[in-house]
Amino acid sequence: MGIRSRLPRGYAAKRNAAATRETGMSDEIRAEMVANVWKITTQVGADVAEGDTLVILESMKMEIPVMAESDGTVSRIAVNEGDVVQEGDLIAVIG
Repeated sequence: MGIRSRLPRGYAAKRNAAATRETGMSDEIRAEMVANVWKITTQVGADVAEGDTLVILESMKMEIPVMAESDGTVSRIAVNEGDVVQEGDLIAVIG
């Protein structure tokens, strides 16, 4: 089984959207794998909807979209194009 078949869409980000909606807290988007930040597709202050692509990571010649897991406004982008992220590194914050 190849990696492509094991990685669900948006695999590279994890979140706690239920807690975000209930408490009004920010939603932190974190890397779930070591990867290169290939492209940032949003900017601070942008309104995003659940499922919108925030960042595209590249790992093992695969492009992996990091998507918003809740509606909100991008309050922080913690990476730059060309950065290498480690598992657990902060990618973005949606408030």
